[in-house]
Formats: sequence, structure tokens, C-alpha cells
Amino acid sequence: MLIALGIIYGDIGTSPLYVMKAIIGESPISRILVFGGISCVFWTLTLQTTFKYVVLTLQADNRGEGGIFSLYTLIRRRATWLIIPAMAGGAALLADGIITPPISVSSAVEGLRLLYPDLATVPIVIAILTGIFLLQSVGTEIVGKAFGPVMFLWFAMLGSLGAVMLVHHPEILYALSPYYAYNLLVEYPGGFWLLGAVFLCTTGAEALYSDLGHCGKSNIRVSWVFVKTSLVLNYLGQGAWLMTQEGKYLETNPFYGIMPEWFLLSGIGLATVAAIIASQALISGSFTLISEATRLNLWPKVRINYPTLYKGQLYVPSINWLLWLGCVSVVLYFRESANMEAAYGLAITLAMLSTTILLSYYLLVKTRSRVAAFVFLGLYLLIEGSFLVANLIKFPHGGWVSLLIGGALLTVMYIWIRAFHIKRRLADDVRLKGYLPALRELSLDETIPKYATHLVFMTGAASPKEIESKVIYSIFQKRPKRADIYWFVHVDTTDEPFTMEYKVRIIAPDDVIRVDFRLGFRVEQRINLFFRKVVEEMVRKGEVDITSRYASLSKFNFIGDFRFVVLEKFLSYENDLPFAEQRIMEWYFFIKQFTPSEAKWFGLDTSSVKVEKVPLVIKPVAVSELKRIS
Repeated sequence: MLIALGIIYGDIGTSPLYVMKAIIGESPISRILVFGGISCVFWTLTLQTTFKYVVLTLQADNRGEGGIFSLYTLIRRRATWLIIPAMAGGAALLADGIITPPISVSSAVEGLRLLYPDLATVPIVIAILTGIFLLQSVGTEIVGKAFGPVMFLWFAMLGSLGAVMLVHHPEILYALSPYYAYNLLVEYPGGFWLLGAVFLCTTGAEALYSDLGHCGKSNIRVSWVFVKTSLVLNYLGQGAWLMTQEGKYLETNPFYGIMPEWFLLSGIGLATVAAIIASQALISGSFTLISEATRLNLWPKVRINYPTLYKGQLYVPSINWLLWLGCVSVVLYFRESANMEAAYGLAITLAMLSTTILLSYYLLVKTRSRVAAFVFLGLYLLIEGSFLVANLIKFPHGGWVSLLIGGALLTVMYIWIRAFHIKRRLADDVRLKGYLPALRELSLDETIPKYATHLVFMTGAASPKEIESKVIYSIFQKRPKRADIYWFVHVDTTDEPFTMEYKVRIIAPDDVIRVDFRLGFRVEQRINLFFRKVVEEMVRKGEVDITSRYASLSKFNFIGDFRFVVLEKFLSYENDLPFAEQRIMEWYFFIKQFTPSEAKWFGLDTSSVKVEKVPLVIKPVAVSELKRIS
């Protein structure tokens, strides 16, 4: 639970710093504004964060992991069109992960200007952001243990300060009535547009679901009771203080207004640290999103590290530094947190709407009640649609930045999934049995120079009865590769951390052998080393003879040479694809060149690896009949 406090509640936990201030704005403080604002905040936290996310959405866990892509995985076989809101929501949440850290850290650091008016904050903000992203590689368990105690003190401070004000002004409890929220939104001039400010109290809810795998469902639910109690008490306390200023214009942030003067310096310091920690929820949530997107062929294959024994606690180096680059760019562009506020919240509203659509379908499948599913869908489309409309006024003032970032990420996802479906038109796997006679003949054909004694191909074909057509192309057509024994190696990654199992299938004695590895998610894929251990075990059992077959070497019992062949496809010029599909595939291969190679992915020794380019022909060019002339 302490780890949960440090990892997932930073964003939603620091909302009291700015929510009530944003609601009051430049209007005179009045009862309808204060009571209505608190009522809206309380019911938003109850309906949006508590009921939708903590109670309902956390039930939709995919083997302990959460996030919008995990939710889509649970229902994708029943409705493939749901990939559209899944992609839109995932891109929006990743975009918000680029906006949240800069605004959180900037708003905290700018507080130092109370003491140092001429302080240049941009270099400090960039230095702090760099430190946060450097810390990610040690794992969220260590990060949570470091940040958890600080956030516990933060929430304890929130609740205590609010409770003290509540004791002196208990009448503020009336603000919890939904009547005051209705009164503000309907009766107060321009009250509806205040929903854009109210929405800031629940922006961390989507990241809460994404971080499910980092902390676990029960830890999140139990710790949320403490977190929500602290938040509500603080909002009530701020409301009580604001009512003492009724009729005046807001000059002091009500968050600091409820602090005793002797505690002010300590409160500012703790608020600064908590605001810095607020970026953690979306960073760790982004790692989970990318992990799920990679499995769904929505994102390029990137290296994923697991610093702890828990599969959900992961670290994605490429995304970590992509987020860092985006955050630094946002800081350099906007310079001040006040300028970033307009870009904040708009993208996350779209992510929440996407989750609502997916969760409605999940509830329909799980409960088999159309009434329950459509009531849920209608209620939350109304709530989040209202928030979206209220947030749209931010678009020309900076909201376009988050949508631009989200659009770029969505484009990458679209290219990747479209390329996946285009490639599937080509039947890539073929029956291995039909090629066994040819492999035996090739192995014995001394008219062809021997390529290697043992030739090893990495194969993605899950069935031992099949092999990719590109492997057959490489052996027989690219350049005939004669070998004494052909090895096909396949790797499966399990959900256990340290699984190290393998299975050997001798498909054709002394000619074709297949090895299937089952490796845990924390096991580094050093296939070169593991394969050597497997061969040694087979030699001890007399299952294979690896003595060199060269006449000059066999009499000295030298071990035969092993050579790995890694096949990488490229887009052949012989394709006759429609214009749009041609552009998709060109962009696909352009992006792919920046991802890890197959050899690096499997940890193969580069001295014994041959990387071979294989043309990808999806739709051959139709050649008109040639006319021979004498």
C-alpha cells in the first residue's frame, strides 16, 4: 500500500493545490461558487474515480495487469472495431504523460519565487525531470518505497489541515449535497464551463487503472479509502476558509490559506516534493500501455526490462527517454506552468471516454445485462461528454499541443496495426513436412558448398509442424544453404519471472531438429548460451552427434561449426499495392529501422550470426506479356 501511494496517487493527490483556486478564478467568492465547487468535486471523485475506476474498472484486469489496452485484450475477440477507441485512448493517455510531469514540476518549482523572485526556473525544472526519468530504471518497487513515505505524509497533512478547519466550520459539510452541484452548473452564470476546472480533481484516475500491475488491485482499493478521505477533508477545509473571505476576490491560494503561519514553510516544501512525485503515475502507466500495445501489434517491438520479481513492474528504456524528450520540449516551449494549464486535461478526457466505451462492452459480456451496460454507458457518456465540452475551450490556448502529441502517437499505432494486417494477407507459415525430403537431399548434395555443419534459424512459428516461408526461401532460394543438421529455435515468454524450460523435437533424425524455449519474463534472452547448453545435454544423452563432418576434421573429433541465421524482411519493389497501403508499408519499415534487431532481441553472439534480408512480396506486380523479337 505504501508503494501504491508513491506510484499511482501523485497526480490525483496533488489536485488540491490548484482545483479550488481554478474554480474560483477571478470571480468574487460566493456561497454558490464555493459550495457548488466542492459538491462538484466530491461527486466527481465519487462517480468518476471511486465508482467507475476503483470499483468497476479494476475488475477488468488481464492476468493482473491494467490499462486501456489490457481492457481491450479481454474483449477484442467479440468486437474488433473496439480497437479504434482503444488506440485513441492509449494515445491520449501517453500524450498526457508528456504534459503532466512538466506542469507538476514547474508549478512546484515556481513556488520558490516567493523567496527568490528572479529565479530562472526552466533549468531547474529540466534538471528535476531528468532526475525523475533516470530513477525509473531501478524499478517501480524501489521508486514506490522512496516516494511512498513522502506521499503518506502528504495525504496525512491534507486530511489534518482540512479536519482542523472542518471542526471550526462544520456547516461546510452541507456542500456534499448534490443540490449545490446542480445549482452551480444550472443557475450560476457560466457555471457549466467551470467543469473544465472541476475535472482537474480526477485527472489521475486513468493512470490509476494503468498502474494496476505495479501495485495490485487490493492495495489500490484499500489505499484509495485513505486517499479519498484525505482529499475530501482538504477540499472541505479550503471551502470553509473561502467562506470566511466571502464577497472578496481571491488573492491567496486557498490550499495555503488553511495552513497556520508557523507551518507555511514546511507545507510549501512538502507540496513541492509531492508535486514532483505527481509525474510518477503517468510515467509508470505509460510503460504498462506500451507493453500491452507491443503484444497487440500496435507498437514496434521494443526492449522491456523487469527490474523486480513482479511482471507488472516494468521499465521500457525507449519510452522512458521518448517521454523525457517530450517533457523537455514542452518545458522549453511553454516556459511557465500557467501557459501549460490550457494543454492539461483535454487529452485525458478523451482517454476516459474511450475507457467508458470499452468497459461498457466488457460489462455487457460479463454480466450479460444490456440494461446495466447501457445505463453505465449513458451515464458516463453524459458526465465525460460534459467534461470534454467544457475542456474544449482550452484548445486554442494550448490544448492543441496535447492533441497534436496524441495524434502523432495514434499515427504510429495506426501504421503498425495496418501493416500487420497487410502482411497477414501473405500466408507466412507453411507445413514443414512437405520440405523434409528436400532438406535431406540438400544436406547430402556435395555439389553445393557447405554453408555450416549446424545451421540454426530463429522461428516465430508456434506450431512445430510449421515454418515461416521466409526460412524456406532462405534455405532453398536466396542461396542454397547446405548443412548437416538444420535447427529451428522458437522462444515463448511466460508470465512467471524465472521459467527456464525447453523441449526438443527431433523432426528428422540427424537432419532436422526443433528446440522450443519457455523463458520467464525476467530471464534475459541469451539464446546463444542457452542453445549451447541444450546441445551439450543432447550430446550426453546420445541424441545428436555434433562432431565435425569435414573429412579433415572429423578424425580429430573436432566439434562442428554452428551458425545462426536471422532473417529480416524488406519491402520488395515487386509489390503492386494500392497507394495508401504502399505508403503504410514504407512508413512501417522506416520506423522499424529504429527498433532493436532480431539478433539483439535474442541476445545472439554477433560473431556467429548472419543477418539476411528477405524481400516481402504481398501483391506481385502484374507484368504485361513480353514480345520476343528476332
